Amino acid sequence: MTESAPREFTTVGVIGLGTMGAGIAEVFARNGYGVVGVEVNDTGVQRGREHLEHSTGRAVKREKMTVEQQAELLGRIRLTTRMQDLAEADLVIEAVVESLEVKRSIFRTLDDIVRPDAVLATNTSSLSVTEISTANSKPGRVVGVHFFNPAPVQDLVEIIRTVVTEPDVLADVQQLLVDLGKNPVVCGDKAGFIANTLLFGYLNHAVAMYEAKYASREDIDAAMRFGCGYPMGPLALLDLIGLDTAYEILDTMYKQGRDRLHAPAPILKQYVTAGLLGRKSGRGFYTYEAPDSPVVVADAHTPGADDQPRLRHDISRVGVVGTGTMAAGIVEVFARAGYDVLYTGRSQDKVDGVVATITKNVDKQIQRGRATEEQKTEVLARVRGTTSLDDLGDVDLVVEAIAEDLAVKTTLFENLDEICKPGAILATTTSSLPIIAMARVTKRPQHVIGMHFFNPAAVMKLVEVVSTVATDESVTETVLALCDRVGKVAVKCGDRSGFIVNALLFPYLNDAVKMLEAHYATADDIDTAMKQGCALPMGPFELLDVVGNDVSLAIQRELYLEFREPGFAPAPLLEHLVTAGYLGRKAGRGFRDYSAR
Repeated sequence: MTESAPREFTTVGVIGLGTMGAGIAEVFARNGYGVVGVEVNDTGVQRGREHLEHSTGRAVKREKMTVEQQAELLGRIRLTTRMQDLAEADLVIEAVVESLEVKRSIFRTLDDIVRPDAVLATNTSSLSVTEISTANSKPGRVVGVHFFNPAPVQDLVEIIRTVVTEPDVLADVQQLLVDLGKNPVVCGDKAGFIANTLLFGYLNHAVAMYEAKYASREDIDAAMRFGCGYPMGPLALLDLIGLDTAYEILDTMYKQGRDRLHAPAPILKQYVTAGLLGRKSGRGFYTYEAPDSPVVVADAHTPGADDQPRLRHDISRVGVVGTGTMAAGIVEVFARAGYDVLYTGRSQDKVDGVVATITKNVDKQIQRGRATEEQKTEVLARVRGTTSLDDLGDVDLVVEAIAEDLAVKTTLFENLDEICKPGAILATTTSSLPIIAMARVTKRPQHVIGMHFFNPAAVMKLVEVVSTVATDESVTETVLALCDRVGKVAVKCGDRSGFIVNALLFPYLNDAVKMLEAHYATADDIDTAMKQGCALPMGPFELLDVVGNDVSLAIQRELYLEFREPGFAPAPLLEHLVTAGYLGRKAGRGFRDYSAR
């Protein structure tokens, strides 16, 4: 049996010439295809023409296209209000409003217009491609082709196969998108597909965190930007997407999958009902200068000058317990900021290792022109190591950075309570353990707080400042102000598992593992979708292998125990990988095999 030759696409139809449809038309015209763009009326045609002229005009201004190339591109696009003009199209892509009824009506109409071998595609971002396809007499030729906005710029395209999509249709469309210079990823027909399923679960969780007043909107957004390197915080991103759009996508996903993590947070519906839709209405989680403006302006929830934290306790000498990578980084941070630092280790070798680590780090900065030999001398002069905890008796703040073991940490806090002078602040860098458990073994629980630095501490800007129910407000304010003084971005939150970053990050990673486990898409396609569709610095499986699957599993277990949310239960595949010893890069194998690299 011989394989049939791949079909040739020369003429492409695009139905709907809004921002997305016009962008799709431009993509094909840029690559030499003839395009027939269809709108419902002359006003729509004119709007589509303006979209195309504006987009290509920007390319001309940026010298990415000449005026002649612009004219040639626009000349390949024929705009019309007649669906019958699609008769010769080899591929028709629908990019109209997200309404199942409207889309099904279009696919029903196309039955009597296009050739029997023409491929039909929908650009839906959340509706069932299967339901859309069955409106056509040949559902096997229908596929989902989900471009990301703006289509001429974004390389990711999700191809959605239904249970009846013909294999040759899938293969031909995939090759066509590769020829266009796009990066297609293939997935099954489930609401949200890859990117939206993973993205909107995370965004919804952030809304719930804000709704519960666990942290401010500014702190939630700053935590994900500075802690994970995301281009935007979740609440600012929701304002950009549109809260009505977000609500509709979450509602569709929840109705199809019944996953509680996709049930829209109640406050989201309240904002939509009140007309607070985000940037497009001028107000959402933030307030904007005007509708459609990206400029955020102060409102009743914006912290004012009087809200800026101040040092309510005098901090001149800092102690650090630990000699590992995190401890050495914290010592460097304080010393660079001008503080005298005394750190303790269990042996003289480990104590000496901290100075060696700091010296190496500063030398690297000197090579890059970011530090001088004089600064290096000053930093090292402020640092002193010891093997005796008792030497910490005169410090104003102690930061603990030892193993993530509650029994070990509580024993340390009992000792620090006895050693440190009255009024000294005791801080822990724990990322997952209950801080109140350490506070309660001391006689000064009001002076115990979390300072969760991110690794590497000398580089990462974020510090989560975590108050327990017993922490004095003056201590919290002092630590927030201190973080600012040492050049960090401090975010404030309460003492519950995961704090802000891990509580938002790890359920998203867990969802990605569940998606892989269900054979919905490959690890490579999921990583590509999140990096290119959502502009994340790393895909979920890349990140899991870097963090370590054992570390990820431990954090996910803590989150599940704390929140008792069924969706937070660790994915069985993650459990199995850890049991097998596939811990990620450090073990040579995780979700990918690194042994041959």
